[in-house]
Amino acid sequence: MIYAIFAAIASGILGAMGMGGGGILMIYLTVFAGLEQSLAQGINLLFFIPSAIIAILIYTKKKMIDYKTVIPFALSGVAGALLGSYISGLLKNDILSIIFGVFLLVIGLRELFTRAK
Repeated sequence: MIYAIFAAIASGILGAMGMGGGGILMIYLTVFAGLEQSLAQGINLLFFIPSAIIAILIYTKKKMIDYKTVIPFALSGVAGALLGSYISGLLKNDILSIIFGVFLLVIGLRELFTRAK
């Protein structure tokens, strides 16, 4: 249980910083807690609702959100969420796990080998 708490705290911190805390939580839930990918995805989504609300309030207070820029991304994100939810319902858990692993690998390699500007 202590590892679950640490994973949740790390996920919340990284998520609030825009660094993909969901990746940490997904890895914990699938690898260490042994949950199927689809179940872990649902838990991950619900986990981030209160975390995102808190982060939004703080970022808004600090005037760190440009809402004119957010609107097209949010609307496109809703469309993507609908499509992604539909597609994930069609795929088997092992395929979802492979897609997630490849995604993490590509992002990790990009971060390792791309120089900061």
